[in-house]
Amino acid sequence: TLTVIEGANQLVEKRHGKRIDFIKQDVNDKEVYDLIQTGYTIGLFQIESSGMQDLNRRLKPSNFEEIIAVLALYRPGPMESGMLDDFIERKHGRQEIIYTFQAMETILKPTYGVIVYQEQVMQIVQAIGGFSLGEADIIRRAMGKKNIEYMKQKAGEFADGAVKKGLKREEAIELFNLIEKFAGYGFNKSHSAAYAMITYQTAYLKVYYPAEFFSALLSSEKDKTEKIVQYINEVKRMKLDILPPSVHKSGDDFTPMEGGILFGLG
Repeated sequence: TLTVIEGANQLVEKRHGKRIDFIKQDVNDKEVYDLIQTGYTIGLFQIESSGMQDLNRRLKPSNFEEIIAVLALYRPGPMESGMLDDFIERKHGRQEIIYTFQAMETILKPTYGVIVYQEQVMQIVQAIGGFSLGEADIIRRAMGKKNIEYMKQKAGEFADGAVKKGLKREEAIELFNLIEKFAGYGFNKSHSAAYAMITYQTAYLKVYYPAEFFSALLSSEKDKTEKIVQYINEVKRMKLDILPPSVHKSGDDFTPMEGGILFGLG
């Protein structure tokens, strides 16, 4: 995909005399999210499957933080446990968001009170249980591996720390059990954010430079007939022409032209 992004950028430079500097791009460009919300995400990194198309229509991501969440939630665990549905319902105001403890609001507000990331597990354990960040990471790993004996010991320590911060012991144990339940589903946010950046860049290109983007994408998949058919159908849906190969104009790869894309001789 990085090759596709660079290939598209080279075509943009060739046709428009400028390069897109994604470091300086605003990752919350409304036009890009308008596209993603339609579910017409064919060609976009990580979100082009039919399941992802449906999810984007339902969730309607409106900022970069929510793209990160989409990539973290579209997995069997969060989907089967109801986390994904909770996230969608809460985002659209159809389900009440309740923060059992005030300290959790700051940590879980970006994900509507749902524990989506491993980093959130660590933050809760640190903020409420009083553990160091290093200890919080060890607990997070132990939760993921379901190390029951270790967790029993740590639940007591977590409750001790929480009591010092004004929580009732029973509430603290209940919270620890809740975190433990979701820890196994938690995804690494930094990993998801890196993927989301690439998702955003492909979406940006599809919105503002569709001919260049799909030329680069088609060229990268030119040996896969099924993909070529899928992408050509999407290009046609976007009202761009697919021009037949020309011995006078075509190069080896697909080339963006005024109003459409020229088939490559390769």
